[in-house]
Amino acid sequence: MKIIGLTGGIGSGKSTVAGFLAELGAAVLNADSIWHEILETDAVIQQKIVDAFGKQVLGADGKIERIKLADVVFKDRNELVKLNLISHPAIYRRIQSLLKNYRKQGVEVAVIEAPLLIEAGWATRVDEIWLTLAPKEVIVERLIKKGMSAEDIKARMNMQIPLEDRIKAAKIVIDTDKPLEELKETISDLWHSTTVDTNRR
Repeated sequence: MKIIGLTGGIGSGKSTVAGFLAELGAAVLNADSIWHEILETDAVIQQKIVDAFGKQVLGADGKIERIKLADVVFKDRNELVKLNLISHPAIYRRIQSLLKNYRKQGVEVAVIEAPLLIEAGWATRVDEIWLTLAPKEVIVERLIKKGMSAEDIKARMNMQIPLEDRIKAAKIVIDTDKPLEELKETISDLWHSTTVDTNRR
């Protein structure tokens, strides 16, 4: 089974590309979705979060609120590092379990969609890295349309590693600033070259 690491900055088009890859037959694992599930269901991780950040991240129902947690970690790099030390190992354990099941099912290509794939140290755990990118003004426009404030966008962008570092790690760089049909065709071409390469192994 070939494993593609799909990464990119916030608003760079990862989810759109992942959707196209899923349509083409890839098994897509979304690291953010996996983390959200862990936060809601894993009592051990929940307690670690409360121990690390206090009750300020809890809602009125006593459960962790992702928005409150994000407000804390995206204002202080040290707090974000603290969260990543909790979240990354938990997410990857779940990813490993899912990949094991996909191998048993005979899946040919799996995609790990993770914005912090490089920062988490997972670059060596995938066969190749695909990077999505777009001009900053396009990204800001996309995020504002999704309801994010300019302040939140700036805070999250400031926490990202330099684009140059991502480009150095990537085998495939995908410019998502194009019409959807054109982007879909690009991903289809990349997919077919990937599956041909996989079948030659």
